[in-house]
Amino acid sequence: MILIKHSLNNQQIAEVQADDYIWKTVEDGTDVMGDVYYQGFDRMIIHEKNIHPNFFDLKTKMAGEILQKFSTYRVRLMIVGDFSKYNSQTLKDFISESNKGRLVNFVESVDQAKIKLAE
Repeated sequence: MILIKHSLNNQQIAEVQADDYIWKTVEDGTDVMGDVYYQGFDRMIIHEKNIHPNFFDLKTKMAGEILQKFSTYRVRLMIVGDFSKYNSQTLKDFISESNKGRLVNFVESVDQAKIKLAE
């Protein structure tokens, strides 16, 4: 796992990059958030390709449990990827509702993520 540090409008943003899944379990999500938060970031970008597919199957409750931790600690999160490949209407509704808020958003590019996190 590599942390790329971005600074935009005096906001410090951590972009997490890896070659494989870094969120395979709820504990992984919590650990990564804690690590990023401990390093002084309250804004984070993670790539969809680094999240196990179970996250996007809402029946597993993995997404809800991880994102609840982000909410509790008020760490803003942008998940970057192409979400059109997921056929679940429930997931599409979840993404749509998340994107109405500011805490957790699903976006198509790192540039979009940085702009939203710098607001």
